[in-house]
Amino acid sequence: AAFRNNELDYPQFYATLATARAGQLLREEIAEPNARFVGSDPMDIRRLIDNPGEPRRWNVVLVTIESLSAKYLGSFGNTRGLTPHLDALRKESLAFTRFYATGTRTDRGLEAVTLSVPPTPGRSIVKRIGRESGYASLGQQLREQGYDSLFLYGGRGYFDNMNAFFGGNGYRIVDQSSVEEAEIHFKNAWGMADEDLYAQALKVADADHAANQPFFLLDIPSGQGRDGAVKYTDYAIGQFLAQAAEKPWFNNTLFVFVADHTAGSAGREDLPVANYHIPLFIYGPGLVEAGEHSGLTSQVDLAPTLLGLLNLDYRSTFFGRNVLRDDARPGRALIGNYQHLGLFDGRDLAILSPRRGMRRHD
Repeated sequence: AAFRNNELDYPQFYATLATARAGQLLREEIAEPNARFVGSDPMDIRRLIDNPGEPRRWNVVLVTIESLSAKYLGSFGNTRGLTPHLDALRKESLAFTRFYATGTRTDRGLEAVTLSVPPTPGRSIVKRIGRESGYASLGQQLREQGYDSLFLYGGRGYFDNMNAFFGGNGYRIVDQSSVEEAEIHFKNAWGMADEDLYAQALKVADADHAANQPFFLLDIPSGQGRDGAVKYTDYAIGQFLAQAAEKPWFNNTLFVFVADHTAGSAGREDLPVANYHIPLFIYGPGLVEAGEHSGLTSQVDLAPTLLGLLNLDYRSTFFGRNVLRDDARPGRALIGNYQHLGLFDGRDLAILSPRRGMRRHD
């Protein structure tokens, strides 16, 4: 009627059409065969995920490793022998060979792995004080399934607002301030040694196992450096898995090793894609078959893929998808830094920059 009477607000009309089309495209991007959207608003991404099969009450230990670019691993071509334990672990794991970080800092990696959201301009959600909580995180999803969802950090969790972020999104906290001094054999400004943090993870896992409660442990070893730090990280992971193998809960546990971000993103391009390449290994002897997944994958896909492996149904607000179930679909990686956002399809990279700048690179 407004159209016939020449009373239509054309700017608003076309803005509404554009929003509806954008919502339709967004839903098409995150749709999965086992997902059902629950709202009528095209911008509403809430959906029910039906993962078939009997739920698996496997424990999950997810280790996010500081700055571990794929380029440091021998199995990705490094010839300096820095990572013998991780290189051996890759052969026994479900290894993702084209896996990409979303950003260049720890808070970006934690945001993507925990909330399954793409990078946004400016600050990450982790560091948005007062607006960092209340999300349907991976930890919250598992807590609703009866898990003890725990964030373990080798440093002090007030750094980068991490305690507020994890505490407000379904996790309980164990950081350096929670650990008895007698249990810390080395520490510096960045926190306790990796070995001390892994000892805390084993301690918590033992307690949960004794209480017959499945656990989800998100471990973040602290520290910095390059070759020496990589070698120590590799050694500590090897020791941790050797000790975990002696535990009664080992055979019912998935171990996930992933970098939080890369060791450097500088280059001639604003977003040099190769510099965002990181490892992801899912290790579960007798639970997950070893092999390689060569599809293009992003950190935002980790949470829905893990929940799929556990056969858990849930209400999702994730932007990622279960790449093991939707393996035939073309992958994509979402990358960014403080200024630029990128969408990579395996061949071309589209970059969105300030002042509505948009470019495409081959």
